[in-house]
Amino acid sequence: MREIKLADLKPGEEATICSLTGNSSGNDRLRELGLIDGTPLRVIKFAPLGDPIEIKVRGFYLSLRKSMARQIRVRLRGNIEN
Repeated sequence: MREIKLADLKPGEEATICSLTGNSSGNDRLRELGLIDGTPLRVIKFAPLGDPIEIKVRGFYLSLRKSMARQIRVRLRGNIEN
């Protein structure tokens, strides 16, 4: 399967993190939040103007700016209901 950016997913889609791109300080923060390679996640929703994006990862809800979500490369896993 091809890798896409987390920011390109739609609500309800599930994916697995493949890699982090961008600056190292931003990547360090994402890793501290538990966003590491192989971690499954689900997109919950986008804010009314599209930013931030809310995801569910490791049993908790996390909001990320789209600029950060663009640094996370994922592989789509399938669709589920919110």
